[in-house]
Amino acid sequence: MLYWTLIFLVLALLAGALGFGGLSSAAAGIAQVLFFVFLALLAWSLVAGLRRSTR
Repeated sequence: MLYWTLIFLVLALLAGALGFGGLSSAAAGIAQVLFFVFLALLAWSLVAGLRRSTR
């Protein structure tokens, strides 16, 4: 998932550099959503791992 976040981030940067503001904004928004989903899943995985290791 982090791979797709980086893909959309690069797409947003390239689109912004070439003057495609709408596409850049959309790609940056998608990258931001994917990044926060990644962080939420990472946190959930860490908590689940800690709970499993204490049992």
